[in-house]
Amino acid sequence: MFLQTRSPAMPTPDAALPGRPDPIMEPGLHHVNGRPIGGPYPEGFEIADFAFGCFWGAEKVFWQTPGVWVTAVGYQGGFTPNATYREACSGKTGHAETVRVVFDPAVVSYEELLRVFWEDHDPTQVMRQGNDIGTQYRSAIFPHSDAQRRAAIASRDAYQERLTAAGYGRITTEITELPAPEFFFAEEYHQQYLSKNPGGYCPIHATGVKLPDDFVVTPLQYVE
Repeated sequence: MFLQTRSPAMPTPDAALPGRPDPIMEPGLHHVNGRPIGGPYPEGFEIADFAFGCFWGAEKVFWQTPGVWVTAVGYQGGFTPNATYREACSGKTGHAETVRVVFDPAVVSYEELLRVFWEDHDPTQVMRQGNDIGTQYRSAIFPHSDAQRRAAIASRDAYQERLTAAGYGRITTEITELPAPEFFFAEEYHQQYLSKNPGGYCPIHATGVKLPDDFVVTPLQYVE
């Protein structure tokens, strides 16, 4: 990841790069757990999509979370189909660097994934995380159901209260309408990058502010 010097403004659909009709990669196996990053996924599992800066570090946070079955990184929320990394970095796709999280809701709730999301970046920064500046580094949640969207909004409001009390500004996180925008898998070398390159640079810009301990929208269920 590298410092961007251009103005981080979202392109219009007409001005976005055209992309291509075919995927830029065939999703393979997860470098950490050997599971298929593109599916098929076990019955009853759910998908969550989060963007909060450099997707290398964001993905690692989630593959280490109990109850997460597999993770992948890609480009989402923009206009360019099957974009490449270079295109996303140009600021002309509208995509955010996104982590796809496939999880077992009987082991980890969506609310707990939201906790990971909020507490591992600074959602008050606009189109950036630290020195990583650009539309691809924006904070975003792409819900896959009405329940996910309601939980995302509730968690945002709860976290805003904590951030305000700690002296931070307004949350700028985008929470999209349904259905979730299409997720385009990033190049193979980006998948589980920090497992393949343990010394890779990708800092987490956490604020240190925590969600309330009792924040729950739907009950967390555990397997026996």
